[in-house]
Amino acid sequence: QVQLVESGGGSVQAGGSLRLSCAASGYFYGGYCMAWFRQAPGKKREGVAAIDSDANTAYPDSVKGRFTISKDNAKNTLYLQMTSLKPEDTAIYYCAACDCHSGSWCYDQFVEPNYWGQGTQVTVSS
Repeated sequence: QVQLVESGGGSVQAGGSLRLSCAASGYFYGGYCMAWFRQAPGKKREGVAAIDSDANTAYPDSVKGRFTISKDNAKNTLYLQMTSLKPEDTAIYYCAACDCHSGSWCYDQFVEPNYWGQGTQVTVSS
C-alpha cells in the first residue's frame, strides 16, 4: 500500500506563489509516474502537472509557464511550485501516483491513478 500526503496549501493573493509537497510512504518507489490534479467547487477534476519516471514533465496550457512539477526520489517527495497565481487557481489540489505507460501521462483522462492523496486547499484572492 502507498500513502500520499499533501502539504503546503494556503491562502495567497493574486500574483503570489505557493509550493505544494506530496510525501509518499509505504510500498512507494521512484518508478511511478505522478501528477497533480485540482478540483474547484462545481467543476470537474483537472490535471495540472505530470512527471514521468525520467523526470519529463507535462502541463496543460492553463498553467504552463506558471507551475513547475518536480520530485526528489531520495525523499520520496513530489512538489508543485506555483507562481503568478490567479483567483481561478483556487481549488483543492491532489497528488496522485500511476503506473507508467509509454505515450501517456498520469493526468491523462484515460489513466486511472493507483493512489491519491487527501488534498490540500489553495485559495487565491484578488
